[in-house]
Amino acid sequence: MSETNINQGQINKAVWRACDTFRGTVDPSIYKDYVLTMLFVKYLSDVWQDHWDAYQKEHGDHPDLIRELMKNERFVLPPAANFYSLYEHRHEPGNGERIDKALHAIEEENIQKLSDVFQDISFNSNKLGDEKQKNEILKALLEDFHKPELNLRPSRIGRLDIIGNAYEYLIAQFAATSGKKAGEFYTPAEVSELIAELMAPAEGDQICDPACGSGSLLLKCANQIKNAYNGSKRFALYGQEAIGSTWALAKMNMFLHGVDNHRIEWGDTLRNPKLLDDKGRLRLFDVVVANPPFSLDKWGHEGAGDDPHGRYRRGIPPKTKGDYAFILHMIETLKPGSSSKEGGRMAVVVPHGVLFRGSSEGKIRRQLIEENLLDAVIGLPEKLFFGTGIPAAILVFRQDKTDENVLFIDASREFRAGKNQNALSEENIRKIVETYTNRADVDKYAHLVTPEEIAENDFNLNIPRYVDTFEEEEEIDLMAVRAERIQIKEKLASLEQEMEGYLKGLGYGS
Repeated sequence: MSETNINQGQINKAVWRACDTFRGTVDPSIYKDYVLTMLFVKYLSDVWQDHWDAYQKEHGDHPDLIRELMKNERFVLPPAANFYSLYEHRHEPGNGERIDKALHAIEEENIQKLSDVFQDISFNSNKLGDEKQKNEILKALLEDFHKPELNLRPSRIGRLDIIGNAYEYLIAQFAATSGKKAGEFYTPAEVSELIAELMAPAEGDQICDPACGSGSLLLKCANQIKNAYNGSKRFALYGQEAIGSTWALAKMNMFLHGVDNHRIEWGDTLRNPKLLDDKGRLRLFDVVVANPPFSLDKWGHEGAGDDPHGRYRRGIPPKTKGDYAFILHMIETLKPGSSSKEGGRMAVVVPHGVLFRGSSEGKIRRQLIEENLLDAVIGLPEKLFFGTGIPAAILVFRQDKTDENVLFIDASREFRAGKNQNALSEENIRKIVETYTNRADVDKYAHLVTPEEIAENDFNLNIPRYVDTFEEEEEIDLMAVRAERIQIKEKLASLEQEMEGYLKGLGYGS
């Protein structure tokens, strides 16, 4: 079957239907990892088999030669770890144990790319019920992924990104049903797209997300480069993620999108940053992006005063709100500007409290503005993010600003409304990006603010202080309203008389 016989929607529907096996039995927050992992194993198996069959067709039945040629693949798939081997044994007891062994074997054979990726997932877990129930569920899952519509061979689907996109689709669907936990692993695609376009990453850039979740924001930045530079892969992605299962999602996500030029670390960025250079200092990047957890409690305040990287020299954020801890970390990882090379730039999603809260946050905010690092404040609509209805903002910082002003954009009123979730349209995104690029006033939408004006407002960055969105109400013609009321009263009196006549005709009159 050729690429023309299949589309992204068909694949998305098929993988989402595979979740039916778990619904009503296992919570989505649990079964998402099983479905996503099985999609990954199925993809590996189909790619491997497709390439094996192609070599077999070319070289006949010479398994030793074929095995030698298969060493050039992006990965190694041990025979017992092949999806089809697992499928053949699905009626036998021990499905959970067999799948776990297969995952371990894949890790062992691909230690450089997939080490520890499956350590937080066990198909032999009691989370899936007792042994009998677990075996039945996993048999059904294997059968779901064996259906013809989930034949993921490259010779059938053509583009690798179809699988990567299906993976992203699943993550988005799980986010929609995960409430507050969704923010741990997913940033809505339109917000990621907006941030990537604002940053405009270029060929050769090193790009980092210190709270990378499932890696979607990094991949959006990678796509910007690919689209702008004729499919170029001359870039490097870096990320760190604190939650082990989410880190695994990011690793698999990169792999499924065919992005090997990445380094994703597992650990707490604030307490234990792992993206360091060979001298143990924070690694510096051209582009830094993040949607960190909002107002994180217990972020590591107790050790901030002795931070070996000096990230909190502008002030220590409050104990129960880690927003500025992430901002300060990100700023310290920006490449400095020079006469020959532009400096690093960053975009971070924050709750509105970051714009105006006082005390230590106010002092940090003032320092960042006086250092001329803040480039733009962009207000977003409410209900964009899964798990929270509060509106957020994007702060843009640059190490190589060409002026001292800060651009304020109020994009809070322009969005595509949804029942539970709002979204940014392509037009909304384009308007924000164009306004940011042009860096000029737009009536009731954007205002370029001087540092003196910000100082006059005591370094409060609350957007309504700078962007006047007030719409004058249309003047009401009271005499016209009075005349209309008289007309209505006269019409009503006429109708009353008419009704009275009808009633008398029917014998109801007095």
